[in-house]
Amino acid sequence: MCAVSAGLRERKKSATRQALHEAAVALSVEHGLERVTVEAIADAAEVSRRTFSNYFASKEEAFLYGDHLRMRLLVDAVRERPADERPWAALTAAGLETHRRLGPRDQEWVTQVRLVRRHPALAAQQVATYSALEDDLTAELCARGLGDRMRARLMAAAFLVAMRVAVAEWLDRPAGTQLGDVTREALDATGAAFV
Repeated sequence: MCAVSAGLRERKKSATRQALHEAAVALSVEHGLERVTVEAIADAAEVSRRTFSNYFASKEEAFLYGDHLRMRLLVDAVRERPADERPWAALTAAGLETHRRLGPRDQEWVTQVRLVRRHPALAAQQVATYSALEDDLTAELCARGLGDRMRARLMAAAFLVAMRVAVAEWLDRPAGTQLGDVTREALDATGAAFV
């Protein structure tokens, strides 16, 4: 019975976090990030201001929760790669798989990415999100036998920058351009220093 309650509690927390994220995105798209308040996000998600604070430290963090989830999937995809695969090859395969799962241009996600590009506060929060996951990737690369921690950290950071740049470049290219193709291009160019 305890496990069932814990599972239900976690699902409710996840649903609340997702509702706050969706409210932050919808309000920011509709009104502009600078006009959106934490109170407005909480109201739209039908929770209290205090509940918002239990889940997110800022409206920017709530807005970028989707990025956090995508980056967690990316780290998981790296972990799932064969243990004997070379580190940069594992990162590349995981990055391509993650972007493949995103599928064709999702206009809502594209709108979110464009908002990040226009708002320094969102860009700073995105860098913080990526930085936190850099530690996880560094640990994963070390676990794969990359004994030099500094090299592992450099590789993780370069990989995340290449992934971010690939998305930005993809948005600047003509409609119909495949995200996977741009990702491969960015990772090949970056990975030359690590293979």
